[in-house]
Amino acid sequence: MCVTGFLRVKGKVRIVVYCPRFGFRMEIRAFFYFFGSEERDVGKSDQQRGLVLVYTGDGKGKTTAALGLAVRAAGRGKRVLVIQFIKSPERTYGEKIVFDRLGIEMIQTGVGFTWTKTPEEHRMALKQAWSLTKEKISSGAYDVVILDELNNALAIERFPVDDVLPLAEVQEMIKNRPHGMHLVITGRQARPEITDMADLVTEMKPLKHYYDEGVPAVLGIEF
Repeated sequence: MCVTGFLRVKGKVRIVVYCPRFGFRMEIRAFFYFFGSEERDVGKSDQQRGLVLVYTGDGKGKTTAALGLAVRAAGRGKRVLVIQFIKSPERTYGEKIVFDRLGIEMIQTGVGFTWTKTPEEHRMALKQAWSLTKEKISSGAYDVVILDELNNALAIERFPVDDVLPLAEVQEMIKNRPHGMHLVITGRQARPEITDMADLVTEMKPLKHYYDEGVPAVLGIEF
């Protein structure tokens, strides 16, 4: 026979289960606190200030994770904006189709892969994308902003980008964004200056991929 009781530890409640027959005792942290608890106030403050989440790594799933978060946030009544730095509006993508139906704002600002256009075309697209991003974020009109493939854009080495997409300005934007705004940044090769400022960094690691078997991008899975 097990006995269950409640134990108050430093202003919070734990559920204690003691089973003398089996010789063990287990404490379960309860999901509530006494009013006036310092820990309770800190958690509330963290949620109010907004979080910075970074999805990076060579594995598949970075944009996919961010899109799922966008749907979840919209479901909770959050005002969501997605800006895609590499994907072009000249192509069709499943996420853009469904987000238009759901009323989630998504703007595709890119011109495709870096080898598909001239460096100057890419540079101009990045310059316009960054100008739009600063305008949208500073407006304070959104609760959640997803900057999809921003990491990829910052990591471009085929041509200079720092004059059209300055890393220092990105850092300043992260630091000085409107209070309470959650920011999600995706893409490979995240700069350490970005990850150092993040509250969460998830690295997608490829263990197995059908690309290695010659399977091309799949409709509904990749785009």
